[in-house]
Amino acid sequence: MSGVLPLEALADPVRRAIVERLAGGEVGAGEIAADFPVSRPAISRHLRVLREAGLVTSRVAGQHRIYALDRRPLAELDAWLGRFRPLAPLAPPGPASRLDALDTEMHRGRRARRLDDPGETDDHAAG
Repeated sequence: MSGVLPLEALADPVRRAIVERLAGGEVGAGEIAADFPVSRPAISRHLRVLREAGLVTSRVAGQHRIYALDRRPLAELDAWLGRFRPLAPLAPPGPASRLDALDTEMHRGRRARRLDDPGETDDHAAG
């Protein structure tokens, strides 16, 4: 092992996609390579990094190399991430929630006017 951490290995989107592909079961190296628009040597390097991080195992079957996901490092990573759950919202409320709040205030204003003046109608009151 070269000391690649699972989180480091998963930082690359191609390696994450390979891990997702292997979540369904064993897959041959050729099948993995066929799924990506990069060269076979590039896929081989990604698979090597994943092996060094302990995320995948490989075995030889005839002339083919078969890869499988090793879920143990993912379980360890999940346990570490568990310390940070539940996550706080990453961004302040967006325009949609502000518009919802505005809509609510408009309905409150209409309702208040209607209570003050029973003859006024509210388009939304019937629906």
